Amino acid sequence: MADGRSLPPVLQRMWGREPAPRRGPRPRLDLAMITAAAIEIADADGLAGVSMSSVAGRVGVATTALYRYVASKDDLLTSMADGVVPAPPDPAGMPWRDYLAVWTRAQRDIVLDHPWLLAVTRFAPPLGPRRLLWLDRALAALDGTGLDDGEKINVASSLTGYALTDAALTHTLASGSPELVDSGIEGATAYGEVLAEVLDPETYPALSAAMRSGVMGGVEGWSDADDFRFGLDLLLDGIEQLVARRASGR
Repeated sequence: MADGRSLPPVLQRMWGREPAPRRGPRPRLDLAMITAAAIEIADADGLAGVSMSSVAGRVGVATTALYRYVASKDDLLTSMADGVVPAPPDPAGMPWRDYLAVWTRAQRDIVLDHPWLLAVTRFAPPLGPRRLLWLDRALAALDGTGLDDGEKINVASSLTGYALTDAALTHTLASGSPELVDSGIEGATAYGEVLAEVLDPETYPALSAAMRSGVMGGVEGWSDADDFRFGLDLLLDGIEQLVARRASGR
């Protein structure tokens, strides 16, 4: 690559940029096979079950042989975080707002289907081929909106951040917080009732009034299906206003 920059070896393999060996037998494994095996283990046992030895056992090689394809567990996690991502939704002629709604919800669902990603995914620019394909599709959906490329990337980053944050909160609450479970607080309704009792109206006038009004009542568990859509609509409304301003020349 130019200016002396180079991708880490695992990313070179993910992109197919690693030079092929000229001699010797053809390897029986590749990074994709190893990554798929590691993902299967993580889905079944969590990240605690993923080790170089457990993955080697799954693909039927000695642990030392695995290091020919992936240098460390950290590199393996990097490959897993990209390899678990499916193809992005098909735009299929959808308006940009409809597509980005589907795109954002799909990212949230990926994390909820593979919650071990919460311990691996970092809020950093993507470098893997699959994640970058998602970014490409989001930028393509915003073609014709009048937003510049930097604004388009910021839109995609904001929506991704919302999807990951909501998935993390949903998973954590569904798994049960020890402090809440030990206190008998098993859902939003009970949480609201407890807050209504402990909040001092003089110190917390607005929050106390909201809890005493029963705002948290009637919710099954910790979140309502409409909660995610409400926050997403707030973001999409803001993007729509930005597009409108660009169209008017402001």
